[in-house]
Amino acid sequence: MSNINGVECRDLQVNADERGHLVEIFRDDWDLYDPAPEMSYYSLSYPGIIRAWHKHVEGQIDHFVCPQGRIKVGIYDDRDESPTKGEVNTFIIGEHNQKAIRIPGDCWHGFKVIGDEQAMLINFPTKPYDYENPDEERLPHDTDKIPFDWEAEPHQ
Repeated sequence: MSNINGVECRDLQVNADERGHLVEIFRDDWDLYDPAPEMSYYSLSYPGIIRAWHKHVEGQIDHFVCPQGRIKVGIYDDRDESPTKGEVNTFIIGEHNQKAIRIPGDCWHGFKVIGDEQAMLINFPTKPYDYENPDEERLPHDTDKIPFDWEAEPHQ
């Protein structure tokens, strides 16, 4: 699978011992976080929940990490000037597949919790959330405007 223009995925090293494990999820010296994030947050979602679709029109870039549970991340490129216009990317990330995903904010993106456990998503966006004037457009998860099936098996 080739990535949509601007989408990057980085394997995260899991350092495990008899106490548990430690995973670095952000480092200033990783190219993945360029430009640098300006805030971070986490969301906790229940099994089967789909949080999609949205995109940012003011240049925000998102960086998704899932330290708990498992999620299916969907990204759709509808940018007119993009060499990957019309392409879709799917990633399964979480406890057993630790990755950080760089998502150009002007691509439609979202995620679904898969499996029987709740999942935690951490995001490092490159712009702080503006409560007065949010930088986002939204579509329902089952829109016909995006060729993506949340129930389909991913092609990785």
